[in-house]
Amino acid sequence: MSAPRVLALTGTPREFGRAHGETFRDQIRRYTAERVALAGSAQWTGHALPRAAVLALAEACIPEHTAYAPDLMDELAAIAEAADLSVAELIITNGFTDFIDLVYARGGGIGVTSRAQDDCTAFIIPEALSADSHGLFGQTWDMHASSAPYVVLLSGRPAQGPAFLAFSLTGCVGMIGMNDAGIAIGINNLLGAQGQIGVTWPFVVRKALQQTDIEAALACITTAQLVGAHNFQLFDRHGTGINVEAMPGYCDVTRSDGTPMVHSNHCLAPQTLARCRPRAPASQASSEARLARARQLLAGGAVTVEALMALTRDPVICVRAEPPLDMQTCGAAIMQPASGLLWAVQGLPVDNEYARFSV
Repeated sequence: MSAPRVLALTGTPREFGRAHGETFRDQIRRYTAERVALAGSAQWTGHALPRAAVLALAEACIPEHTAYAPDLMDELAAIAEAADLSVAELIITNGFTDFIDLVYARGGGIGVTSRAQDDCTAFIIPEALSADSHGLFGQTWDMHASSAPYVVLLSGRPAQGPAFLAFSLTGCVGMIGMNDAGIAIGINNLLGAQGQIGVTWPFVVRKALQQTDIEAALACITTAQLVGAHNFQLFDRHGTGINVEAMPGYCDVTRSDGTPMVHSNHCLAPQTLARCRPRAPASQASSEARLARARQLLAGGAVTVEALMALTRDPVICVRAEPPLDMQTCGAAIMQPASGLLWAVQGLPVDNEYARFSV
């Protein structure tokens, strides 16, 4: 693997969804079967839950998704139809890490789960610290190694709204990306203890990519009734950087102060930390080490795209799968909203080359 495969989408939400579902039908079905099964696993959620109960929780989230982004629900429904799956199943596939928070909370919110997902390292480089005076956003995309074959780059040109590029997984509406209005968004998973019926994070990402102003994109995060916990980073072509530790019912918003904004997978604000469930020691240690290493590598200024590519290949930050967690860096992206350029790699960055795209 090297350059990610690209799925070009044009037209209406239903046309987006139909093309997505028909192109990757078999992969969507396989990946969804895996995600739904894991959503009822005690390793991931703290307690076992029957498939019917898992799907009932997902069904309960459908009205919230429809109210939040009806067009994206049309797209998801079309994917489901083409792949011969239910919308509830794809809610789980899309928002698996948020959904885990919900299942954990429904089980009483007790104990440390032995598995974590999407352990990414994200970073915003302000204009003053960029070698060409155009700010940069980037991140690794770490998840269970079994997810690697499902990575896809969506190139969307909707009938209405900005064009966009979005890293995603087959069957999912988008997870990291940038639009042609100069807004970039990325994510880190957090482990929330207070999951609720609501909206999963890929819908938040895609809705943010429909905006032409970063404050409107921020509102997509802060006004959503979130199913679970996620950290979001926003960056625009004007050099505005925003970090949001987002929990169900609470968001901690931090704005760039001219230094690099780096985040991994543990909360930094006391108010959000109080709403987290405990991380397994190895997962916490990894998050802390990646945060410290990224801050160290970004301390010098005059940052180039090539330097950020090297950062994603650093042995502390680029994670290779090891049992029992089997977490791995399955891709990475670097974005420059001012120029509309995005560099992406599928698979381990240390083993693969980046490809350049323009939104």
